[in-house]
Amino acid sequence: QVQVVESGGGSVQAGGSLRLSCAVSGLPPRPYCMAWFRQALGKERERVATMYIEENKSYYDFSVEGRFTVSRDAAQNMLYLQMNSLKPEDTAMYYCAAPRLADGCYNAAYVEKWGQGTQVTVSS
Repeated sequence: QVQVVESGGGSVQAGGSLRLSCAVSGLPPRPYCMAWFRQALGKERERVATMYIEENKSYYDFSVEGRFTVSRDAAQNMLYLQMNSLKPEDTAMYYCAAPRLADGCYNAAYVEKWGQGTQVTVSS
């Protein structure tokens, strides 16, 4: 079973940067995708970025396009999210996911297993 542990969150001022890390275990030999989601207080969990492993392509929510970059170190079983030019509206709990179902690559409802998440707070 896939296990994920997120880290790297913190408090920064607007315009700052953070790099989130996700340690993954139990991945299948050829995972379909890995993704980052976030959930702000009182809002639904939403997809931030998805990396399709076989295609080696990444997709981002329009709100983070050009500011966030997802990357992976397969040898270390790590997934990263580099976040630059952070805005107060990026404040949320961030989660990584390695879903078995294809719909889980972009829809939180189809992700079978979540970690504890890591909090990102951006002040203006």
